[in-house]
Amino acid sequence: MDKLDRKILNIIQEDGRASIKSIAEKCFISAPSASVRLQNLENHGFINGYTANVNYEKLGYLIKAFVRIDVSYVEMPKFVDFISKIPNVVECNYITGDASVQLKVFYKTMTELNEFNASLKEFGYSHTNVAFTTNIGPRPLKLPEDDE
Repeated sequence: MDKLDRKILNIIQEDGRASIKSIAEKCFISAPSASVRLQNLENHGFINGYTANVNYEKLGYLIKAFVRIDVSYVEMPKFVDFISKIPNVVECNYITGDASVQLKVFYKTMTELNEFNASLKEFGYSHTNVAFTTNIGPRPLKLPEDDE
């Protein structure tokens, strides 16, 4: 990966709908060259896919929360199966510290969030933090375009 590939990644992180033509113009390369580079980044796994950054609040999901729970290693497969079926869980990370898992969830009401938390009790004690505001993000990771 060279600085041109990093520049292309920065461009598409900012605008996943950027055209090949606009990528080429911003990188001062031909459109076919930009297309080949983009395809190579996809083929080598640097790009996992393209998604929209949806405003959940506009859709009525006013509560964003982070739920930490210490799930035992033995219970982890059952927990992952359970959690993967809940559409309000948008992210699940294995973490270090006082819990083994952190979930990012969106709910319309505190009652729904409370019911979700109650459903986790069979896996262990959970700690929930509700986000009041998000001052930064979600945003892409800006990659250095010079060789470091």
